[in-house]
Amino acid sequence: MISRKSWPVYARCLRARVRVPAWNLRHASRARSPPTPQGGESATESAEQHGGQSQGAMTRKLEQLSEESLTTGGRSARKAVEEMGGAAGFSEDLRQQLEGKIAAADFRNEYAAAISQANLPASAPKHARDTAGAEAWTGTESVADASLRMLNDSHRPMPRGGLPRQVDTGRSKTKYSDGVRIASAREKANKYSKDDMQGMTDEEREKFRQEVQARFLPGARQVAASVQGIVSLANQRIEDAIARGQFKNLPRGQKIERDHNASSPFIDTTTYLMNKMIKKQDIVPPWIEKQQEVIATANTFRKRLRSDWRRHISRAITSRGGSLESQVKLAEEYAFAESLANPSKEQIEKMHAIDNKGHLSQITISGEIKPGDSDDATQMDDEIKLLEQTFNDDGTLKSAEEQVNIRTQHTALSQAAPPDAPRKPTVPPFRDPQWEKTELSYHKLAIKQLNDLTRSYNLMAPNLAKKPYFSLERELRSCFADVAPQVAAAIHNRATAPKVKGVDVIGHRAGSVLDKFAMDGAGHVYDERKPQYGLKEFWRDLFASKT
Repeated sequence: MISRKSWPVYARCLRARVRVPAWNLRHASRARSPPTPQGGESATESAEQHGGQSQGAMTRKLEQLSEESLTTGGRSARKAVEEMGGAAGFSEDLRQQLEGKIAAADFRNEYAAAISQANLPASAPKHARDTAGAEAWTGTESVADASLRMLNDSHRPMPRGGLPRQVDTGRSKTKYSDGVRIASAREKANKYSKDDMQGMTDEEREKFRQEVQARFLPGARQVAASVQGIVSLANQRIEDAIARGQFKNLPRGQKIERDHNASSPFIDTTTYLMNKMIKKQDIVPPWIEKQQEVIATANTFRKRLRSDWRRHISRAITSRGGSLESQVKLAEEYAFAESLANPSKEQIEKMHAIDNKGHLSQITISGEIKPGDSDDATQMDDEIKLLEQTFNDDGTLKSAEEQVNIRTQHTALSQAAPPDAPRKPTVPPFRDPQWEKTELSYHKLAIKQLNDLTRSYNLMAPNLAKKPYFSLERELRSCFADVAPQVAAAIHNRATAPKVKGVDVIGHRAGSVLDKFAMDGAGHVYDERKPQYGLKEFWRDLFASKT
């Protein structure tokens, strides 16, 4: 910025600009030039015109400083120029020239994008036009740019499609360089046409044939005698072969499989590599292992509960006495009463698994007992259904594509044909409060263990795969409903099963183990020396016949 104290200095320098042409005029008169009038208006106009054409170095430097100060000084510098516009010694032309430059600079700064687009040639690409018309970076991010960046971060862009397939035009794409063409070209001097051979005499033909054959003789080509010479010759031939392109189509082993997801900016590298290691080593997530543990423990508990209850109810009915038919009939009445009071529900077990692609799937196993399709009422069918479903991205289950049905047929005890009118059971469902009270501590402990496993499983499993907790009352009711139809067959099997034969029961008698090997008669005491009693006599007495 130019201070007001320096304006008198600038004014004196500007006055000197007017006096310089006068010195030039005097110098010109001394050089024997035509005389020029020294006074009047004509002299002044001539001096001003000549002075405007040639300015001194100091004047140009001061103009440059004034222009820079006005350009960088801001409003204060412009205000100083306006105030000094009427001051003595300050050129009005210089002030207007500086103000014009400032206005032009402000106009270029304000409309820089439009000016840059207008100056672009018509052949400029779209990228260059967008860059020229873009707003310059001011140091702060705009709201539109910030919103677009957050949207791109929250929603990953869809993968782009592959490159379009190339169209086979039938033309060869291989372009050989000039060096390869020269190396593979044959010398034209070695070529001879039939016309040239016809013009030769027999002697010339024989001489030409001998020259050609001499090139293929063993001693025609010189081979280096040293190892270094052989290495140089080999390197030269290898380079010639490379120049001809003979090493381009060599087999290079197996193709390297590149995983493009590993370098994707939208996937966490650590998570991706860990998942890849888990899939390669066939490792399942922890909640899948915990799910298998919960299912195995629950199946073990239910199997033991049903086995204990079946054995107890069979013994309770058998202990009442009566014939086998009456016991089986009573068991069937209990089963009929149980089917009315506590019908057996379809057993459904859901398991979750993860396939090789990392998708979560749900496997549903359901089973129930149905009567056979034949007219024989003793035929029963066990039907098991397997259904596998996968989840959508929004968490909903997809429709099942295929369902596997497994049916097994077994023979049940003959039952009387049911009457047309519904009948009522003659006995209530079988219950034993004493047995439930005796087994209550074990049942509570087992249910508590199952609930603890289920709780730890639900903490690590996703929401779609969580399991409900176990209830003792629900498990007992399911056990009573499942076991009741099997009691009659269990009683019949226990009564008709063959007994184990060929097993002798050895009773206990007083004495040690060695007493069993002793003889029934009185023992004989022998002298140490005579007769001698050794191992031979011991075996004789041991296996002697008992009388």
